[in-house]
Amino acid sequence: MIQIGIVGVGTVGASVARILEENQDIITARAGKEIRVRKGVVRNLSRARDVAIPLTDDVDEILDDPDIDIVVELMGGVEEPYHVVKKALEKGKAVVTANKALLAYHRYELQDVAGDLPFEFEASVAGGIPIIKALREGLSANHIESIKGIINGTANYILTKMMTEGVDFGPVLKEAQALGYAEADPTFDIGGFDAAHKLLILASIAYGIDAKPEDILIEGIEQVTQEDIAFAKEFGYTIKLLGIAKKVGEFVELRVHPALVPQREMIAKVDGVMNGISVIGDKVGETMYYGPGAGGDATASAVISDIIAIARGGKSSPMLGFKRPLESGLQLLERDAIVSRYYLRLVVEDKPGVLAKVSQVMGEQKISIETMLQRPGEGETATLLLSTHRCEERAMQQALHALFGLESVKERPVMFRIER
Repeated sequence: MIQIGIVGVGTVGASVARILEENQDIITARAGKEIRVRKGVVRNLSRARDVAIPLTDDVDEILDDPDIDIVVELMGGVEEPYHVVKKALEKGKAVVTANKALLAYHRYELQDVAGDLPFEFEASVAGGIPIIKALREGLSANHIESIKGIINGTANYILTKMMTEGVDFGPVLKEAQALGYAEADPTFDIGGFDAAHKLLILASIAYGIDAKPEDILIEGIEQVTQEDIAFAKEFGYTIKLLGIAKKVGEFVELRVHPALVPQREMIAKVDGVMNGISVIGDKVGETMYYGPGAGGDATASAVISDIIAIARGGKSSPMLGFKRPLESGLQLLERDAIVSRYYLRLVVEDKPGVLAKVSQVMGEQKISIETMLQRPGEGETATLLLSTHRCEERAMQQALHALFGLESVKERPVMFRIER
């Protein structure tokens, strides 16, 4: 028998306990051993919980219990779970976690502590989609050329509703909160930080690169308007919050931001709260992974798949997929060196000569305009919507600064990237 301790019996933890009980027959058959929850840890014992397992508010009752084989960390946060997981590993216990924030900051330290101990984290990225196993095992013969993912269901739900129903950002966010898709403070999801944590985990497995959230480009969806959506539709795009990891020579670019994506691409068709991840390998080509990215049962399914893998007795493959460092020594590409196409929204004075000034600023940065639309604005203003050919991020940022300095530009310019 394999006995587990669950640290954090919230939505996912309760689902793990329930599924292990309800599907005990098939889980035992697949694992070759019976798997039982010995105890769960919660912060507040007085709160009613729909679980039939012993509970405690003392994590040491799990960490110090010699009969517990696997510690399942589902508490959330960064530093507190780091110390819990580290202590569990130091006591020789296998670990399963769904905590992307923990791994975004401490994955390499924990890999060193784990050594040959099983440390699994399939549920940390894209919920029920087995993307970790796909990268670490199924695609291990490939150099990964790029990863492009919709890995936050809340942001995808909001953008999908805005695209399909013509609703503004604010009302859709309130609806998402009412449905339980968004938290009372939604910053983590709509600001791109949740997706960034997941992207960093995938990038470590694909490229062996150690970066923290503060090191990469992260932008949220708060500024997306119906004007942007109208432009996107007119030119055959949809707008998605993407996590992008891309190999560029001896560098890797990592970025999370809203992007205009051609409607013909498979990832553009991932709607609602669903997640989708496109991975391009140098030998296999493009593979696509689709499914629920969150929710108690979907995430618990991934957690239990890791528990079963450990119960089968298989040694953990290297936690982040590399038994030794890549000889190429890939480095993180500086944000300013990223090359992309861009979309801009400018509110300007509606008078002759303004277009010429905008074009002059862009020309001074050697940025070529590809398409432009003008919409009537409020009062004596107009809204310019334009897209560019490929240029460096530093040139675009300098252009944005210069544009905002023009007397004829009445609001701070809004910029999104075009990904194709």
